[in-house]
Amino acid sequence: MLCNKNTVLVGKKILLVPYRIEHVAKYHVWMENEELRTLTASEPLTLDQEYEMQQKWQMDEDKLTFIILAREGDAFIPDTINPTDSQVSSLPMVGDVNIFFSRTPLSVSESTNSLPFDDGQEFTAEAEIMIAEPLYRRRGYAQEALRLMFQYVTETHQVPVKMPHSIPPTSLIARISDKNTPSIKLFERLGFQITKHVEVFEEVELRWNAL
Repeated sequence: MLCNKNTVLVGKKILLVPYRIEHVAKYHVWMENEELRTLTASEPLTLDQEYEMQQKWQMDEDKLTFIILAREGDAFIPDTINPTDSQVSSLPMVGDVNIFFSRTPLSVSESTNSLPFDDGQEFTAEAEIMIAEPLYRRRGYAQEALRLMFQYVTETHQVPVKMPHSIPPTSLIARISDKNTPSIKLFERLGFQITKHVEVFEEVELRWNAL
């Protein structure tokens, strides 16, 4: 999304930065891993296709993507830092976090109707998380990345940096393989509950309940 083109979300362990052209080569290496493609339901792409996809994601108003960077050392990083700052660009990429909106957040904020809309479509915001680098897993990075993302997009949190046209937290959902127990437990710790088991896709749907 263009709204986060210059946005950096600063956490204790990580930073979230917009998916920029300099991240594509590393992301492509991640997506050559069959296990990661399976876990993220991704198709293999060429490097050129990855560059095209990065440009598309940046322009799409129904997809919000941040790259997860691991903080190193105790250096102070301000909340309003630019993603091109050397303090940011020097940090290692470890994963990404995304939200897919069923319609644009602007259309939700402009609607005077209660959800679902008159066309019968319920507004949802589907969250996904990937820690691609094995050395950075099980360190709490995924949980902090999701918390930062949810604080950025929802209307109930008062934080220094907010997404324009915040969304109701009750629209947050996650769809996860029913065999991916660690991810299910991660979302449950963040206040999600399993509301549906779709056996044909071997996945569960979780919805936000209370953070």
